[in-house]
Amino acid sequence: MQRAVSVVAHLGFRLQAFSPDLYRPLSFAQDVLRRTPLYDFHLVHGGKMVEFAGWSLPVQYRDSHTDSHLHTRQHCSLFDVSHMLQTKICGSDRVKLMESLVVGDIAELRPNQGTLSLFTNEAGGILDDLIVTNTSQGHLYVVSNAGCWEKDLALMQDKVRELQNQGRDVGLEVLDNALLALQGPTAAQVLQAGVADDLRKLPFMTSAVMEVFGVSGCRVTRCGYTGEDGVEISVPAAGAVHLATALLENPEVKLAGLAARDSLRLEAGLCLYGTDIDEHTTPVEGSLSWTLGTVTSGCPSPSLKKNVAMGYVPCEYSRPGTKLMVEVRRKQQMAVVSKMPFVPTNYYTLK
Repeated sequence: MQRAVSVVAHLGFRLQAFSPDLYRPLSFAQDVLRRTPLYDFHLVHGGKMVEFAGWSLPVQYRDSHTDSHLHTRQHCSLFDVSHMLQTKICGSDRVKLMESLVVGDIAELRPNQGTLSLFTNEAGGILDDLIVTNTSQGHLYVVSNAGCWEKDLALMQDKVRELQNQGRDVGLEVLDNALLALQGPTAAQVLQAGVADDLRKLPFMTSAVMEVFGVSGCRVTRCGYTGEDGVEISVPAAGAVHLATALLENPEVKLAGLAARDSLRLEAGLCLYGTDIDEHTTPVEGSLSWTLGTVTSGCPSPSLKKNVAMGYVPCEYSRPGTKLMVEVRRKQQMAVVSKMPFVPTNYYTLK
């Protein structure tokens, strides 16, 4: 059996956009790519658009990838993550449906509390990772990955039909909201200026519906994919540009794209589905029970100024401090097994 580990490699190579296989130039199929409600907004602000999971998204803006990364760690950045699948599960049997598909105790979630969970197959392999929130409005709010959109939606729809045929009370709705992530140590301070709710009462992995900078009906969830404090805002599509524009008026906020998001999540020890975990990975193997010989993700860390990676090694080589040899561009390099996250997380919790 193999176990997921993190390694720090003491070698140097030029900083560049990460996971290049994930991003493709738009020229190959821009006519068939999906666009978020902020597509034109990205172009106006100098977004370099690439293909990602069937969507046209900014990989970076006018600032360099490294500058965007470090700005997020020191201030806050705004990411467009509207490509994520947002669904609403309704009906009195909504919890029964979700618990039949995921690992996790959904029934024990408090009102407006969320949890990271996993869709798994019959062999225990990970079909996708997702966040499930038990809203106080009587439905489950689910956010899952764009790369698994069709698979996840079919999985949930099939289970809905199965339970409905049994006379169960359950339904599913796909939301067409935009999804904006404001991430960084000053994110709450920036957002507080545009909401009436006291964000000090909104700890990590909880959410609330509120008006945000004049846009009503926004669900604000204290979570993110960077390891920093921050929120994800599910906003009606018609209000997305207004909200993004209002947030950018604060000099603390800069736009950031896929490249910074990738390196930030790697520093925070957060897995990327399809790269670090997939249907052949179990939650235990992926250290998601709470997920190298094979390297799955790697990049130069702008924060640490060292190269970092995640991957799998046999258990006997997984102890922190163990020295390994890794292959980088067909050259053997020394590496050391390290604890994750590489950079300490700064999630906001109630004291």
